[in-house]
Amino acid sequence: MNTHIKTILSPVGNLRLESDDSGLTSIQFVGEKIENTLESSQILTETEIQLNDYFSGNRKTFDIPLNPKGTTFQKEVWDYVKKITFGKTASYLDISKQMGSITYTRAVGMANGKNPIPIIIPCHRIIGTNGKLTGYAGGLERKKWLLLHEQKNESHGRLF
Repeated sequence: MNTHIKTILSPVGNLRLESDDSGLTSIQFVGEKIENTLESSQILTETEIQLNDYFSGNRKTFDIPLNPKGTTFQKEVWDYVKKITFGKTASYLDISKQMGSITYTRAVGMANGKNPIPIIIPCHRIIGTNGKLTGYAGGLERKKWLLLHEQKNESHGRLF
């Protein structure tokens, strides 16, 4: 299976996009631009377009084929996280309850932290049960920026 890489500039810094032939496999926050693969990927081109639309406030959902690598449990958590709509937030406890047990809270948090496709699988929308920002692999400043961006482009009131 071929791997394709493209780095794009965004309001939250450089994003390294990676795909295989079946879908987007990762988005990473990177400090500097990384060289792209020689042959372009339609998935990465479409991902860049949709991310630019999101950052400009014109897109609230994504319809890119995804192929994240993870355990069955992690993928189940990410499927629940994908259901959190633009401008809304949820807690680890909320996801745990949806999955059937409040005892999953810590495991949900760990799975959320391993999300390989941030923004599109919107792990930034997970906040603490107390309404405060919690850890984010891309850094709390990026998480705050993403949540404020969504708040600004959606009329639901305060997110956190």
